[in-house]
Amino acid sequence: MGLVNRLRGARRVRGGRHIPEAEEAHLRAWAAAHHSVEAFVEPRTTVTDTTVVMVASDGSWTRRRVAGPQAARKLGRSLRIPVYDVQLVGYPQRMRDHDARERVLRERRRRADLQDRDDPQR
Repeated sequence: MGLVNRLRGARRVRGGRHIPEAEEAHLRAWAAAHHSVEAFVEPRTTVTDTTVVMVASDGSWTRRRVAGPQAARKLGRSLRIPVYDVQLVGYPQRMRDHDARERVLRERRRRADLQDRDDPQR
C-alpha cells in the first residue's frame, strides 16, 4: 500500500482497489441513526465500484462504495440488516417517494426565496 493511500485511510482489497475506511464508518453511523434500514447492493460497472445503498423506513437513503458484494453482505450481517441485490429486487418504492417529496420541498423553498427577493417587505 502506498504512502498516499495510508494517509487517506484507505485499505487494499482484492483486485488492487482501495476502499476508504470512512465509507464503512459512514454506513455504520447512518444505519445506527435511522430506523428499519435495508441495504441494496449495486454491481460494479466500468465507471463505478460496487456500491451499497442503505434505505430507511421513511425512504431516506445513502450510497457508499464497498469492496464488493461479499463485503456488503458481511457489513449487513454485522449490522443485522437485510441485504438485497438491486438487480434482482430493484429499489424500494419508499425511496422513490422520498425523492419525489424532497423535489417538491426544494421547489417550494426556491419559490419562497424568489418571492422574498421580489417583495422585501413581506
